[in-house]
Amino acid sequence: MTKRAPLVLASASPRRLELLRQIGLEPDAVDPAEIDETPNRNELPTVYAQRVAKAKADAVGARRADAFVLAADTVVAVGRRLLPKAEDVATARTCLELLSGRRHRVLGGIALRAPDGRLAQRLVTTTVAFKRLDMRELDAYLAGDEWNGKAGGYAIQGHAASFARFLEGSYTNVVGLSLYDVRQMLNGLGFDR
Repeated sequence: MTKRAPLVLASASPRRLELLRQIGLEPDAVDPAEIDETPNRNELPTVYAQRVAKAKADAVGARRADAFVLAADTVVAVGRRLLPKAEDVATARTCLELLSGRRHRVLGGIALRAPDGRLAQRLVTTTVAFKRLDMRELDAYLAGDEWNGKAGGYAIQGHAASFARFLEGSYTNVVGLSLYDVRQMLNGLGFDR
């Protein structure tokens, strides 16, 4: 019996690790890529999400050539505008004020590199519509820490779930990783759990 190639998650996101565990996938290693994630000038959000996911898979794949390397990037976009990861309250407030009362897209770039060098990539799009946020609920949300480090300044799996009046597409994509797509990609490249 041959030993299966290891699965390496190229992400420091605890949410992605929790999601994989939810469907019974325990990575053999977690190895964050630590790449430059600065958007290129005039780069469309769809292009950015795919480019960054592939760059993460390539970086970790270079040092883990024996493994299936799973990488992802999640971005929030309003039209052609890419919203940042909120690292401070002011940025989170700006993002949430922009999302208030309107639809936006959550784009999940996924890249999976197999030990034989094959690469599978997908872009998963989920549409989310927020209700109009009043100042009181916005201030209450920002007083917590859920927004910290989150694309678009919110975590759908937390208190911000009460902001979403509509969601079309993969819920787990909004959390950080479309589990349906990951499972299909792993199966397609011959990963045997």
